[in-house]
Amino acid sequence: MKTPSSQHGNKFSSFFCNLFGHHYTVSKKVTQHIKEYKCIHCQKQVTTDVSGKLSALTPQMQEINSTLEDMYRKRRSRVVHQVA
Repeated sequence: MKTPSSQHGNKFSSFFCNLFGHHYTVSKKVTQHIKEYKCIHCQKQVTTDVSGKLSALTPQMQEINSTLEDMYRKRRSRVVHQVA
């Protein structure tokens, strides 16, 4: 159950973001070029899309990012093993 102070905090955070814009920090590095971001005030999550712009982090985008991360990790480990 939420406390009244946390509800007011969310309203204030939303107002802050509407007024001044979001303050995103990197929450997850998917690849070197694709990252997931989270607003420190309102907790909104976004990711970089194919064109490099920020777009909302939907469940479909989360699935795409996790698949891409797995492929990227496997490829990097294979390249490292071939070099060594």
